[in-house]
Amino acid sequence: MLIRKVQGWPFFDDRLNGFSELQQMQRNLDRLLTGHRGERELDPSAGVYPLLNVTHDHDNFYIRSEIPGMTLEELDVSVTGRTVTVSGNREIQSEEQSARYHRREREAGKFRRQWNLPTDVDSEQVEAKYRHGMLMIVLPKAESAKPRKVTISG
Repeated sequence: MLIRKVQGWPFFDDRLNGFSELQQMQRNLDRLLTGHRGERELDPSAGVYPLLNVTHDHDNFYIRSEIPGMTLEELDVSVTGRTVTVSGNREIQSEEQSARYHRREREAGKFRRQWNLPTDVDSEQVEAKYRHGMLMIVLPKAESAKPRKVTISG
């Protein structure tokens, strides 16, 4: 059976259609996202940068982060108590500044990631290495935070 929308027919009026308000919201959001250029934004933010993995074992926390295209002088790592901060500034190459992008996924500019670990770390023993675009941070757990075996007396 073929059903057509008939203009002026009361049962097919957009005001009575339960989805018309959602469709209107979608059109409004589309209009906001297209901006003044009349096209969708091609380079939406990929989220928090840099992406990282945090793992741990009995003695240490390990942070691994991919931050390609930077030098040691452009990166900064600091540790205070349970808080670890990685910050830096990744520059765009000069020939790319005037380019019109078809797709842009590599972020540039200043960044700062800060997060809290579940326990204190020994900030004097922290090691950080940066090689081939990979930042590796080893954070030894503080002695008071390490699990210890308790002898049970009977």
